[in-house]
Amino acid sequence: MAETVQSMEGLASLKPAAPDAPVYVKKVDAQGRAYATGKRKNAVARVWIKPGTGKIVVNTRTVEVFFARPVLRMMIQQPLVAANRAGAYDIICTVSGGGLSGQAGAVRHGLSKALTYFEPELRGALKKGGFLTRDSRVVERKKYGRAKARRSFQFSKR
Repeated sequence: MAETVQSMEGLASLKPAAPDAPVYVKKVDAQGRAYATGKRKNAVARVWIKPGTGKIVVNTRTVEVFFARPVLRMMIQQPLVAANRAGAYDIICTVSGGGLSGQAGAVRHGLSKALTYFEPELRGALKKGGFLTRDSRVVERKKYGRAKARRSFQFSKR
């Protein structure tokens, strides 16, 4: 039968050791690039990063041409600023689906994941900023008997 424990110190010795935190390793391809996929709404972004001068290319165009609005460009830069790596990496993205805002969110998500693959020690800062979490909000489907997803048809008494 199991032995009985007489003191609190003895009780602590029975507790199993806490598992260590998972160790993340650097994931880089043969060209020295880290790859990740980012998603937001209906947009999907494939992102490759490699050490460089901070050049960002989206669908063979510069980021200033593809994302003309400054807010969208700022959104893409957020993970780099949070990780203190602005201008340290060249970023190549291909984006498809959704609109511009969703595509910018997808690039941000993919860039954050690629940064953690290239430098696993950045994971804490990016996770704290909420950049590694996929924003799961999507457009609600239209229901039958309704004008839109929730809006009813106009009511008329006569």
